[in-house]
Amino acid sequence: MKKLNTSPISGMQELLPEKQALFDKLKNEIARVYHAHGFLSIETPTIERAEILLAKAGGDTEKQIYKVFKTAETADDADQALRFDHTVPLARYVVEHENDLTFPFKVTQIGRNFRGERAQKGRFREFYQLDVDVIGRNNLGIAYDAEVVKTAYDALKTFIKPEMKIRISNRKILTGLLQELGLQTKSADIFSIIDHAEKVPKEKTLEAYEEIGLSKNEIETLVQFSEINGDLEKVKTELNKLNIKNETFKLGVEELVQVLGLLEKQGMKDIAIGDMLIVRGLDYYTGSVFETFLPEYREIGSICSGGRYENLAGNYTDQSLPGVGISIGLTRLFYVLNANNLLEEESEKPIDIVLIPFSENEYEYTFRLADNLRGSGKKVDINLTDKKVGDKFAYSGKIAKFASVIGEREVETGNIEIKNLETGEKIKLEDYIRNV
Repeated sequence: MKKLNTSPISGMQELLPEKQALFDKLKNEIARVYHAHGFLSIETPTIERAEILLAKAGGDTEKQIYKVFKTAETADDADQALRFDHTVPLARYVVEHENDLTFPFKVTQIGRNFRGERAQKGRFREFYQLDVDVIGRNNLGIAYDAEVVKTAYDALKTFIKPEMKIRISNRKILTGLLQELGLQTKSADIFSIIDHAEKVPKEKTLEAYEEIGLSKNEIETLVQFSEINGDLEKVKTELNKLNIKNETFKLGVEELVQVLGLLEKQGMKDIAIGDMLIVRGLDYYTGSVFETFLPEYREIGSICSGGRYENLAGNYTDQSLPGVGISIGLTRLFYVLNANNLLEEESEKPIDIVLIPFSENEYEYTFRLADNLRGSGKKVDINLTDKKVGDKFAYSGKIAKFASVIGEREVETGNIEIKNLETGEKIKLEDYIRNV
């Protein structure tokens, strides 16, 4: 009987070895694609000063942040917290190491982040995010917005088979529209309403607009705006129909058209679309914003998202360090893909071969053989239990495809037979090393 509750804390993911191997495979494959696109790896600390994390977080982040409590020995030990994403720590990192970095700085971060969200199915408080970002000094061309989208798409398509749609907008467009309508003072509420519009019935959205005091004409304009989506030409035509003269609006449309055009040139015409419902909740986004969906599985929600941030480092330096990034939340993505049977199970066993010494007399030889096999790239386990040989083979079959018994004769002659545990076929050691 358990003496204590051994289940993980709500909102934390634990996987059995077979699932963990698949999770790690996906993580490593995403990292491989990121590196192939020229992104350099860094790691930032899991714990940051709370003032750093909250300086530009916005939204509900302060309510969700995990504070770190300890007896403060110095002022530097006080008021710390676990990071909730990679982007804010990246801004601090770039300011700290600016003189040693090459710009534009193309960077990837892969690691765990933490948010104290309400525990619910498919939502995690500890989760892996796999980010790519590009940081410029003084300026950063809009073409990099398209590059991070293409990079994330190339990573996702290595294991996601259903159709993907990357929905793209630009926050300048809605900002300019609200300026034109004289609704700047209500912009935070309107951004939030649009951000949540797909998660609630349309009547709730209309009620939310009415509750903040919008007129019927203003509501109709925002509803018309929110329904604009499609390919480059369609979105450009529909936005122009609004006849908005505001310069911020025009700049946002120009940037969106450029991003969609660049993605079309890379074969993503039917994948990357414009969509004015995409605004993103975090306040630090200032331009392009993007979210990725599987149309056949809309209930899953966004599987990859990001955007441009011009002023994220403004709290730490007077230097202009604009950036753009995108993130794959792998923990949640893995959960929902697995729940919907959209993951291919690993056919390979985690271990290549199990060596079974017949007795302690064969240990020294088996240890040397294991080292030689590992040197040739094999993943090798040695069964050191005192169970019967049949039990040892049963153990081996659960974790490996091959096994080999090392007895007195094998040590004396060096003639080692390798057994395929799936077919029963036996091959010589040299053939196993050379051909398998």
